[in-house]
Amino acid sequence: MSENQTSVRMMTTRAAAKRKASIATNEERVSKKRVVLGELLNVSNLNQKRVTQKHKNSLWSPINLKTSPVVLSPELTPVTTTVVLKSDIDARSDDPQMCGPYVTDIYEYLRELEVKPKQRPLPDYIEKVQKDVTASMRGVLVDWLVEVAQEYKLVSETLYLTISHIDRFLSVKTVNKQKLQLVGVSAMLIASKYEEISPPKVEDFCYITDNTFTKQDVVKMEADILLALKFELGRPTINTFMRRFSRVAQEDFKVPNLQLEPLCSYLSELSLLDYKSVKFVPSMLAASAVFLARFIIRPKQHPWNQALEEYTKYKAADLLVCVGVIHDLYLSRRGGALLAVREKYKHHKFKCVATMPVSPELPVTFWEDVTI
Repeated sequence: MSENQTSVRMMTTRAAAKRKASIATNEERVSKKRVVLGELLNVSNLNQKRVTQKHKNSLWSPINLKTSPVVLSPELTPVTTTVVLKSDIDARSDDPQMCGPYVTDIYEYLRELEVKPKQRPLPDYIEKVQKDVTASMRGVLVDWLVEVAQEYKLVSETLYLTISHIDRFLSVKTVNKQKLQLVGVSAMLIASKYEEISPPKVEDFCYITDNTFTKQDVVKMEADILLALKFELGRPTINTFMRRFSRVAQEDFKVPNLQLEPLCSYLSELSLLDYKSVKFVPSMLAASAVFLARFIIRPKQHPWNQALEEYTKYKAADLLVCVGVIHDLYLSRRGGALLAVREKYKHHKFKCVATMPVSPELPVTFWEDVTI
């Protein structure tokens, strides 16, 4: 046999082996059941099905405690039954981002994190640190950044994180008023990189300032902010707590109110405008926004209840000052000249919540402890 014939035979043999292996692999793939990600995540249901099948004829077969009547013998403790039957708002949520089994621990950690000094701006940084920047200048900057966020269609968390970065930076670094806008766009650039899938480019932020600042200016300020914050960028914001609080606020509504969530968001963004709100932790601002939103929607009913008190960890009396500040903002007693947030929430997309009427006074009975 010639050398060429030997080579051809070897190549044919290898090709046949590959085809055989490919057929075996395909048969194995066909025999395996394809499982979508949602089914893999729902492991508990799969396990329950296996257990039920295994104990189909067993005296101790699993039963649904929520629907089946249970008679316990005197020897058995009812502790497990009590836990299963307990109404749990988090367990009923179909939002995968809420992480039902772990949500309580997560929010306890967030409550600890929000009060850490490294995560908090100074409540009086304009008086103690800044020499050229005023509270009204800060309000104008925040109002303008709301428009920028709308222009580039940024998610709400990016806006909240941006304002957090600005307040924390201004708490440790003195800035002249000519560079305040530069601080704002650089902080939003950082927050966009942290939160957005496709963040705006540096050139976009230069353009939005009418090229008042160059690309080098923005990048340099970005580095200054990162160093001042020691690269500790993640922190809980009002939006973090609002995701849970607004859902709890709907529990006693017979029909879900479509205006409650956008109204809570509107009140939260209004609080960003006011320098006096810096002293409040994000969870208190979120709880106060929910309190006021419920009052605006149902003014004849007490806006707080035991469920909200349990989940927010605030009594009505704890929210007195914070609700008062947001209430004044809603009535334009404070920050009335800042229009970006107000115009934003007049649109049908947000159910026109900025046009909803509210009483100019809050009943003093609201600040009593909830007993019902």
